[in-house]
Amino acid sequence: MATLLRADPTFYASPRLAAQAPPETLAYVIIVNPGDGPDGLATIDADRNSKTYGTVLNTLTTPNAGDELHHFGWNACSSSLCPYAAHPHVERRYLLAPGIRSSRIYVIDTKPDPRAPRIVKTIEAQEIANKAGYSRPHTSHCGPDGIYVSALGSPSGDGPGGIFIIDHDSFDVRGRWELDRGPQYLAYDFWWHLGYDTMISSEWGTPNLIENGVNPEILLKGGYGHQLHIWNLPKRRHQQVIDLGAEQQMVLELRPAHDPSKAYGFVGVVTSLKDLSASVWTWYQDGNTWKVKKTIEIPAEPANPDDLPPLLKGFKAVPPLVTDINLSLDDKYLYVSCWGTGEFLQYDVSDPFAPKKTGSVHLGGIVRRAAHPNSGPLTGGPQMVEVSRDGKRIYVSNGLYKAWDDQFYPAGLKGWVAKLDVGDKGGFELDRKFFVQSEQRFHQVHLEGGDASSDSYCFA
Repeated sequence: MATLLRADPTFYASPRLAAQAPPETLAYVIIVNPGDGPDGLATIDADRNSKTYGTVLNTLTTPNAGDELHHFGWNACSSSLCPYAAHPHVERRYLLAPGIRSSRIYVIDTKPDPRAPRIVKTIEAQEIANKAGYSRPHTSHCGPDGIYVSALGSPSGDGPGGIFIIDHDSFDVRGRWELDRGPQYLAYDFWWHLGYDTMISSEWGTPNLIENGVNPEILLKGGYGHQLHIWNLPKRRHQQVIDLGAEQQMVLELRPAHDPSKAYGFVGVVTSLKDLSASVWTWYQDGNTWKVKKTIEIPAEPANPDDLPPLLKGFKAVPPLVTDINLSLDDKYLYVSCWGTGEFLQYDVSDPFAPKKTGSVHLGGIVRRAAHPNSGPLTGGPQMVEVSRDGKRIYVSNGLYKAWDDQFYPAGLKGWVAKLDVGDKGGFELDRKFFVQSEQRFHQVHLEGGDASSDSYCFA
């Protein structure tokens, strides 16, 4: 891997400087094959001045079938500018795309042609198992000293899940991150407060709990994840458990404040066993401990059982199913995807303990199947959400996880990616010129040069 004599120009010391960067011209989107074939990576034209704006410019197809590519991320980013960074001159050049089924990770080079990335290395499942003792890699984040990757479990499909480190330069697996995991067993997402030497991690389930779809018996017993874990980041040691209660099932996406001087963030909860509502909670530091408070609750919507998949018929309601959230770089707007009802929401979180709803749109949904201006009825709903560095553009895609897609949308799920433009005073509207559909499924979106969920910063 190339080493630069100067820091990569897409690294920014602070979120404020990142927000002043030029707008993205390309969006990279994970493609998941709904059948047994290989997955891939689509490059979409995001340059509003281009004649091919809003179309797929290139599709990279992986050489193996059955990977189920999921979350992916950059090899390096703005955290490399931290004073203690071990690799201050690496380049934001490679995307790491893990297969949540195969446990294989593809290293994808976006140069020399950013429109046509290519695979330059494959990290096999056996290397991850041998060096870290993990399988089913899920989320990667570029840290100041390496690439951090969460894993859902062990090679057997049980727990514990955790985090392992990949070298910035060689892309070799270094090993397991945790020195002392304490009571942590389930894993999912993780993020950090670099200014507070603190990592936060969340919980979904082991591979054996999730790979065949939602298990109603496990769900109703509160058997999926419902805790947050607080870690000492430099010492790699577990410090504290925050239990949201077994009623709160599947504590997933974490979005810490981008301002490194702030010690708070947001986490989404997929569903409540009490009433099928979904929620967003704010975590925060209080003295020497960390606490959490529910700050957004989104109710389930009554529905005719005839319109519901078998899993939900007995409930006579469609749950919101909050599967992703994202926070603008200025920490002002929080975006919430309700994959079940098809609603996409914007909240002003200038006060992180009193969010105010400022925008809403519907796309798809289990019952509603709301159309885009350029489509007929849609399946799926807003799922993964990405925010541009300046906070003016939002990208949403609708694929979740194949086994779960098929449970909640049994008639089939056709992939789509949509874009919304944010108003100067909040709110948003759909971009009628940007809507991509495919028989394949689209999962996560990342943007050329970085976005709201790619980077962490060491300076305010």
